[in-house]
Amino acid sequence: MSNKLYCVKLKKEAEGLEHSPYPGELGERIHANISKEAWQMWLRHQTLLINENRLKLSDLKARQFLATEMEKFLFGEGSAAPSGYTPPKDNN
Repeated sequence: MSNKLYCVKLKKEAEGLEHSPYPGELGERIHANISKEAWQMWLRHQTLLINENRLKLSDLKARQFLATEMEKFLFGEGSAAPSGYTPPKDNN
């Protein structure tokens, strides 16, 4: 069964997530308003933030930073790339 919703990140109708990907109220908001495609975009960006900022997920401040960036990425003005980050060049 397809779970369609209006994705506020992509601003279009898309397939929704099967379950809440994050605990609490924010997780419920994500589940109700964010598509699978947008969530995958966040996971790639989150990985970039973790790697480039050398975050340790056992650190509460790192987890709080990621939660704030996730909300900005999915619902706000977006989450910026880490300072000094240069994306790899496309070899096409």
